[in-house]
Amino acid sequence: MIDYQFTFEDLEFFLLVFARISAFMFVAPFFSMANTPRRVRAGFSLILSVLLTQVLSDHNVPEYSTVLGYSVIVLTETLTGLLIGLGANICMSIVHFAGKVADMDIGLSMVQVLDPLTRQNTGFVGTIYQYCLVLIMLITDMHYFFLRAIVETFTLIPIGGAKFSSEKLLTVMIQFMTDFITISFRLCLPIVAAMLILNAVLGVLAKTAPQINMFSVGIQIKILVGLGILFLTVGTIPSASEFIFREMRIMVTAMVNSMR
Repeated sequence: MIDYQFTFEDLEFFLLVFARISAFMFVAPFFSMANTPRRVRAGFSLILSVLLTQVLSDHNVPEYSTVLGYSVIVLTETLTGLLIGLGANICMSIVHFAGKVADMDIGLSMVQVLDPLTRQNTGFVGTIYQYCLVLIMLITDMHYFFLRAIVETFTLIPIGGAKFSSEKLLTVMIQFMTDFITISFRLCLPIVAAMLILNAVLGVLAKTAPQINMFSVGIQIKILVGLGILFLTVGTIPSASEFIFREMRIMVTAMVNSMR
């Protein structure tokens, strides 16, 4: 028979920890995939919250006088977890943007496939990049970094100690947009460069042989060349993913520092 006793203050502290953890799991990469059952995410958040409650030595809950005051603290912890998870999740949009640019150059911009990870219609190249990124994330144990990050936030940002600064958050987003464009074009640069050279060649052929319909011929050549370049450069995706993973670490750290 299990005899476990806890005080009312411990229950309040546990609920606040659970609010931050569950909010983080809702938006964090890999954990927020649509293929992951909601019960699994809720159960994992519950188990992790119980373990953290036992490990954390400081169980101080901010003072409040009414139920509304405690609800505000819960919302604060929920928003803290959402922002930390969002800092990593928005970096996944880099591969979608790179895929859209590649699709437009290849001529596959009208092709839409259902991504089972997000349950949204995405481009062909973007889906390939995303699956490769998730696979490399699992191989390199990047998902463990997210768990360590959310655990360490309870030391850096105590319960109820988050300070939301719109100026700091705006600075973080501006920094991300700069890296967003740079990393996206690095990822799709081989396809963009190949299509640029191919367009120049087709332009010369259109002048030298005007009787040939370069429009219909160019569409087929672009698809063949684009898929060929995508096949030849698939080996560069692991090295390109390092830029995305580094950006995830930077964004998670920046989000945490903006709330300290």
